[in-house]
Amino acid sequence: MVISHKFKYLFVELPRTASTAISKELCEYYDGSRILYKHATYNKFLRFASSEEKKYFVFSCIRNPLNRTISLYFKLKTDHKGRFAKLAKLNKINFVNYFFLRRFNFVQKNKADFSTYFLKFYKMPYSDWSCLYHKKFDFIIRFENIQYDFAKALKLIGIEPKRPLPFLNITNQRKSNFFSYFTPETINRAKKVFGPFMKEWGYEFPPEWGNNKVSWSTHIQSNFFNIFRKLFWIYLK
Repeated sequence: MVISHKFKYLFVELPRTASTAISKELCEYYDGSRILYKHATYNKFLRFASSEEKKYFVFSCIRNPLNRTISLYFKLKTDHKGRFAKLAKLNKINFVNYFFLRRFNFVQKNKADFSTYFLKFYKMPYSDWSCLYHKKFDFIIRFENIQYDFAKALKLIGIEPKRPLPFLNITNQRKSNFFSYFTPETINRAKKVFGPFMKEWGYEFPPEWGNNKVSWSTHIQSNFFNIFRKLFWIYLK
């Protein structure tokens, strides 16, 4: 999480949405300072923010969940920057770390390809903690349009962009066309898992995937699970 009291903005870092690159840029060129911790949720900020700080311009990012899921898989497969091996050595493992370690161990021990990994761990409708506050933020940067949207966010704040945004923390070994990782075996599952989230944020499945309409029962299931997810992300994360 990055804040600037001079320009009165707050940037909330959603994982695997280029938030590392944006945060670094804000700190180096736009008077940003880190507060709390990386990927802290907005409700954590609200617990100590002053009445003036709560009026700051708030922005964050969003990313196609198909792409984001593949990004996580390859980070697990390559043990990105040794992160997951380090987690395994910790004496105390919280729920979030357990979430990643369980997947990391599965991918590593089974040399699992993406399809095997996806079918193992993605069964319920997908969501992330963007469902808490993102719709209330002043601006959302889309990963797919990051250069334009980042510059637009700065201008909305009242800052003239100084340079194009550099890319950092790039995931290794993956192809640029993330749709190509989904096979006939996983496409139907992907529609059910990601359908509600995709519809909410205006993302679309490839037309060659056929009928992409999300059933009402899937929407109901998604809303039901999101009740408990929100409680977790607010009180336990």
